[in-house]
Amino acid sequence: MPKLETSEKTIRITWVKSDIGFPKDQKATVKALGLRRLHQTIEHKDTPALRGMVNKIIHLLKIEE
Repeated sequence: MPKLETSEKTIRITWVKSDIGFPKDQKATVKALGLRRLHQTIEHKDTPALRGMVNKIIHLLKIEE
């Protein structure tokens, strides 16, 4: 049987601004995304839940689709 390709969209997220001085819930969102240090880039599947997390801390991130 031929393999079906699953072309799921991904989103690249780079943490570019420190979360010092921002509320605890925003710091928790950075951690929940898997970001550990500034200028770290991660890649996630583009889901509505992920978009909600990104929109909450958009001022701290750089997004590439």
